[in-house]
Amino acid sequence: MTQTTGGADVLTTQAMVVLNDRPVVPLTPALSQALSECESTNRILQLVTPTTSRLTIPLRASRTHWLVHDGNGYYEGLTGRPMQWSGTAFVPDPDARDYAPTYRTPPTAPAGSQLVLTFQARHNPTAPLGAHTEKLMRLLTGEPPKGWGLTEPVQNPWSPEHFTTCATNSTSSRLITIGASTRPAMATSDFSPLVPPASGTAEMTTLTIGYTEDEDPPISQLPSLIDLLSADHPITALLAQLTPGRPDLTTEPRWTGSSAPIGLASAGVYTGPPGFSRKRLGPPDAPLTWFHLGDGYSPEYWQRHQDLLTHLRRTP
Repeated sequence: MTQTTGGADVLTTQAMVVLNDRPVVPLTPALSQALSECESTNRILQLVTPTTSRLTIPLRASRTHWLVHDGNGYYEGLTGRPMQWSGTAFVPDPDARDYAPTYRTPPTAPAGSQLVLTFQARHNPTAPLGAHTEKLMRLLTGEPPKGWGLTEPVQNPWSPEHFTTCATNSTSSRLITIGASTRPAMATSDFSPLVPPASGTAEMTTLTIGYTEDEDPPISQLPSLIDLLSADHPITALLAQLTPGRPDLTTEPRWTGSSAPIGLASAGVYTGPPGFSRKRLGPPDAPLTWFHLGDGYSPEYWQRHQDLLTHLRRTP
């Protein structure tokens, strides 16, 4: 192992290891830079925290490998898989036969639910970006976004113009948007050029909204909300799911439960497959079909999601 003079605590040929004991660990500029360095040197960034730390959505969604030290050893914060140090990186413990004991302990705070909407859209070269996220935040929280940035805490007040400029000119394709409402809301968006001969920008955004354990997410209202979104801002696909978790949108290194699907919207008009409830959404020139998958509380319905994707891929 090699001690470093920069942001890393340990540097090897395979990994950059960073220790952090903050209660909430965000995607800071230092960690963002570490991720870039790891990508350019073919290393993995391994973040080591105590069991009392939580990760924000942007850091969890990054390529950071989260390790937790609980006194008995190390385990993956998102899976509970026991890990050990190999001399060059943290690797799975070959002798482990179960999840790490701490991972199986109850969360430190009541788990609510997180409504997760992942959508795709295509934009022409002159279109402003971020409008889909702004519209969905208004519909689901009653307020527009508060700010945006490449790292946390976000430094920029919400401005579609500045957001678009950064998305099209920055070397980083991922942007973070936070809500202004008292209801927690956060989006991570990835932008990339459309494949020639098409011109413009492809967008993939995941918007997460937090709800306490005594609140009901607007599951039954989602088709009408997606219809309102697509009336002004067409999308090519949207997947809605519900995930047990903290309403503040941070993640503990403990098991909180499995996500479950709600529905999938796909561009076009479909008559199948059999056994799926469908609803026509969107304007006539950009129609969507909403497929109901489940109630958001039944993980076994992910099989319906897979069956639907298989059908859609085979449909001309």
